[in-house]
Formats: sequence, structure tokens, C-alpha cells
Amino acid sequence: MPAEILIIEDNPLNMELARDLLESRGYRVREAVTALEGIQAIRANQPDLVLMDIQLPGMDGLTATRILREDENLKDLIIIALTAHAMKGDEQKVMEAGCNGYMSKPIDTRLFHAMIARFLQGKQVG
Repeated sequence: MPAEILIIEDNPLNMELARDLLESRGYRVREAVTALEGIQAIRANQPDLVLMDIQLPGMDGLTATRILREDENLKDLIIIALTAHAMKGDEQKVMEAGCNGYMSKPIDTRLFHAMIARFLQGKQVG
């Protein structure tokens, strides 16, 4: 069974690009446009990987990641931060919040699939 990936992204164009890239490789994709919606979706049905936008309306992606990491059942959830403002120190903030890694936006379509595959490698999918 293909891996299920939840995209938490409020920008429709970024959402569409990520969805199209993932679906082109056969991944099952779910979507959320706010951190709260994403947290609820994860708790209802845990995906194999989460792409978490950092700049979300209301609660930001790092706060949402910290909340998810407090849940013992979600400690192994793979969370990749999506950040439009990759600045010095951002990687440290992202990792301290509990993300497994990060990608800067705009998404580099040449590197995207390899990065997703690398994070899913070794994870029991299905």
C-alpha cells in the first residue's frame, strides 16, 4: 500500500504543487489548511509522513509540531517542516520543535521526491 502523506499548508498554490508531486509518485495525499485541522486529522488517522508549513494562520507549524510530540502515540510520526524563510537558525528552531527535517519553499521539484523517499525509508508503510 502506498504511503499516506498529510500536507498542512494554507497557500493553495503550494498545496497544489505538493499534492501533484506526491500523487504523481503514487502516494495517498490528505490535506489540511490550518494547524488545528492538521492535528485533528493526524489524531483521527495517523499518516506515514506530514509536510508541515511553518507559517500557518492562527497556530504556527512549530507550535503544532510541539503539541504532536507531546502525544506518546505520535512520537515516531515523521514531520517535515516547509519554510519559505530559510534563514540562519531556522533549521535549529525546526529541529528543536521536533521536526525530522525541513524543506524550503518554493519546493525544489528536482529534490522533492528523493527527500520524501529518504524520510520514508525504513518506515513500515501501510
